[in-house]
Amino acid sequence: MKIMVAGASGIVGTQLTAKLRRAGHDVTVASLSLGVDTVTGRGLEAAMAGNEIVIDVTNAASFGDSSAFDFFRTSTKNLLAAAAGANVRHYLALSVVGTPYLVESDYFRAKLVQENLIRASGRGYTILRSTQFYEFINGLIEIGAEGDVLRLPPAAMRPVAAGDVAAFLMELAAGSPVGGIVEIAGPEQFGIDEIARIYLAANEDQRPVMTDPSVPYFDVELTGNVLLPGAGARTASQTLSDWLFQSMAA
Repeated sequence: MKIMVAGASGIVGTQLTAKLRRAGHDVTVASLSLGVDTVTGRGLEAAMAGNEIVIDVTNAASFGDSSAFDFFRTSTKNLLAAAAGANVRHYLALSVVGTPYLVESDYFRAKLVQENLIRASGRGYTILRSTQFYEFINGLIEIGAEGDVLRLPPAAMRPVAAGDVAAFLMELAAGSPVGGIVEIAGPEQFGIDEIARIYLAANEDQRPVMTDPSVPYFDVELTGNVLLPGAGARTASQTLSDWLFQSMAA
């Protein structure tokens, strides 16, 4: 298949591109560092031409301010317009588990805008919502940093390896557009505070972790199980301990 990966230089995009090429697909890589700017549209039409499928794993440069809204709205509109011009049959995009319940955050509000634009486009689509990546645990635990202490909520989540997400995206690309949302999560459930303790111990970081349910998750006060996927989610294979071992051995 002829597939364009938008956001090909990112943590999922690099692994996805490698997996697609190993499987024999004809892959066009598109990212700002590779000369394709999905916000201004520079190089986008040429990159899109001739592709049957687009996999959108683009991400905003900033997580914590309103610039994410501008990025996802403009980038997604440009990608969808270019996909329409190239008669792309399947638009596959990566989103985040819990997005509709986290819209107090600028970032998640922007992700919901992205999802809604894709739904309204009239193009065959699949949206894959993923839980938090293992690769982003370090940034996650810093939301509760207060000097040498980490205050983190016990909210449950099932973190996942970016490589497992890339593999599922490739699988979805080989199928027909779902016309809706599918989810993926890791095989184990932890509280955010528990994940932090495991990660810090593995990295010989002595900072104590204090459990504090009032600490917000990227500006959102968590209630219930909003960070957990639904019952039909794909369960990935790589455990947190296996990922930690591999990342330290690399």
